[in-house]
Amino acid sequence: MKNNNKISELTNEELLQFYVESGDIAFFGELYRRYIPKIYGLCLKYLGEKEIARDAVMDIFSGLTEKVKQYEINNFNTWLYSVAKNHCLQIIRKDKQTIFIKIEDAFVENEDNFTLNDKPQSQEEMAALEYCMGTLPEEQQKSIKLFFFEEQSYADIVDITGYTLSKVKSYIQNGKRNLKSCIIKVLKTI
Repeated sequence: MKNNNKISELTNEELLQFYVESGDIAFFGELYRRYIPKIYGLCLKYLGEKEIARDAVMDIFSGLTEKVKQYEINNFNTWLYSVAKNHCLQIIRKDKQTIFIKIEDAFVENEDNFTLNDKPQSQEEMAALEYCMGTLPEEQQKSIKLFFFEEQSYADIVDITGYTLSKVKSYIQNGKRNLKSCIIKVLKTI
């Protein structure tokens, strides 16, 4: 199967499967060849500088040879895009000390516009947040803490917790909704 013509005819999923099963870097090399231009373009879009984007691509692909063995990947294209995007966002966070989150994902608010991205404005808000965090199921609590307070990416949370990517997203979304509801109730009783 080492014939390069035959390798280039394989689907992404077949290349991935053969690489994971055999450890033969030729299969991963073909995936790398196919995706390096797309990942470079994505990194350039997020990071804005050619040199930083090139470094990011190298970092992403150097870590992939082991990462792909740890996950059950149904769609390599989607999975790789997510890994690359999270890597770029992590670089941006570290460089600029800024958290980039979609606005609709970020807000867990009450009437006073208190959000998870803001520091609580009062002792009451801080107490409400602490109390409500304690009421969340463990998975939601852990995912929210890692995402908002420790500024971890989805991919990092998957690595740290062992939860699937879809579960992490679900825990964060449901946790935010539960926090919002709880915080509103607690602040109304104060």
